[in-house]
Amino acid sequence: MEIDFAPVVKREGINWITVTAFAIFHLGAIAALFFFTWPAFFAAVFLYWASLSLGIGMGYHRLHTHRAYQVPLWLEHFLAVCGTLALEGGPIFWVATHRVHHQFSDKNGDPHTPRDGKWWSHIVWMMVGDVTHCDAVACAKYAPDVAADPFYVWLSKWHWVPLTVVGIALFAIGGLPWLLWGVFFRVTMGLHATWMVNSLTHIWGARRFDTRDDSRNNWFVAALSFGEGWHNNHHAHPTSARHGLAWYEVDITWLEIRLLQKLGIAKAVKVAKIGPVAQRKVA
Repeated sequence: MEIDFAPVVKREGINWITVTAFAIFHLGAIAALFFFTWPAFFAAVFLYWASLSLGIGMGYHRLHTHRAYQVPLWLEHFLAVCGTLALEGGPIFWVATHRVHHQFSDKNGDPHTPRDGKWWSHIVWMMVGDVTHCDAVACAKYAPDVAADPFYVWLSKWHWVPLTVVGIALFAIGGLPWLLWGVFFRVTMGLHATWMVNSLTHIWGARRFDTRDDSRNNWFVAALSFGEGWHNNHHAHPTSARHGLAWYEVDITWLEIRLLQKLGIAKAVKVAKIGPVAQRKVA
């Protein structure tokens, strides 16, 4: 049964907390251009990788949401902390919202489908209603496994703390250039890279699989997001830890998961099997 709106996203009223935060970070990103130093730039590159590939790709998305593989709990928690550095909210809300997206992808109830508008899917959906904190009942419904962990409950409530600590450390080490590049510029670029998965990969790209949504494989978004842009592959095989299914579909996050598997740290790794006979099987 379809619903009129995603239960974790309310679509009425301006969310001034989100609007203000986005405005400050975009202004800070512009200011960073006037305070460029190579050390600050490399610090931003490292944190971009840590927050998007380790935090969002390996953590929030492929591990916490889809349970595509297993790692020790301490590492699972560490990846979630890395995820908070992307300024995309706590793990409970992120997981619940993404599971809703898969359940109602490009239908009524999808929190960020481009069918409601290209800019809606990219950024506007977070600037209305209440996406700052997740309703406990709705989140428990869509993310009961994550909501049952006291650490994730704490981290979801205080998701801004790790980024604040990193910001203070960057300022102490390298002053204003490190703060502007390592936090404001890096976070802003990371947000847009993630938002492109919601918007561009449902608008522009190739479709290997005939899924029931508008998902597409987009090399540009994949390059910015360490492999998350192979979105049609992902929607066809949601529980696969590997998104880039062809040799030319570079998936950095998958290579990192594969490395953990080789080291015996990652277990029960699910990988999509594609071919003329087993196009939709996951093993």
